[in-house]
Amino acid sequence: MLFSEDQLQRYSRHMILPGVGAEGQEKLLKAKVLVVGVGGLGSPAGYYLAAAGIGDLVIVDNDVVELSNLQRQIAHSTTKIGMPKVVSAKDTFEALNPDTKVTAIRERITRSNISGLISDCDIVVDCSDNFATRFLINDACVLSKKRFVSGAILRFEGQLTTILPGEGHCYRCLFEEMPPADIVNSLQTAGLVGAVPGVIGTLQALEVIKLIVGIGNVLKERLLVFDGLNTKFRRIKVQRNPECPVCGDDPTITSLNDRDYSAYRF
Repeated sequence: MLFSEDQLQRYSRHMILPGVGAEGQEKLLKAKVLVVGVGGLGSPAGYYLAAAGIGDLVIVDNDVVELSNLQRQIAHSTTKIGMPKVVSAKDTFEALNPDTKVTAIRERITRSNISGLISDCDIVVDCSDNFATRFLINDACVLSKKRFVSGAILRFEGQLTTILPGEGHCYRCLFEEMPPADIVNSLQTAGLVGAVPGVIGTLQALEVIKLIVGIGNVLKERLLVFDGLNTKFRRIKVQRNPECPVCGDDPTITSLNDRDYSAYRF
């Protein structure tokens, strides 16, 4: 493709990188990425994906901006309080890079709409904040053979993994079923340091960029655990579970109707 003068300047640091160059930048500009949630994780992930020149960025979130969000959700600002998060984030991302077309969908992800949302996207970025949505995204992506990057955060800690259906583990290989409701509820009152989702969300964006360009090693069959309090990273090897209910040898989840994804929503 022919790059404009502005694009040559904007993406110059990409274009001089071995393994990226003009060809890699063209791949980014032609890519379509779905980001589920534009809160603590989705803000930095979406920001860096827009900065990288992802051509088509779809963001899905059902919430509005609240004052308590602003300690960590950097896609939003004080003047955006009360605004739907997807509208606020769309303004932020498109202001950063007009090359990125942002489609804002103010909906909660459900089993009735997720298949349509992921169908024509190259990669899904799971920036959700609840287990029901994480399991739903996992199952829908595995059944559709859609690549996705999953992140999670709590207190001073974060986790990240990249799932390539058919090439390794899935989320249910790590956590077969949703945890009990009392554990879920306690997690929601545990607190969070705002910079931690910045670290994990930025790494999610990096995984997406590597997948699209086709460079480096992603976290396939690996779980990255970040200890922010002690500034430590650990990589844990994860193997596909042959008895996994969705990606195993004899799966019991063959459609999204095989599980109840409404439990433990908050």
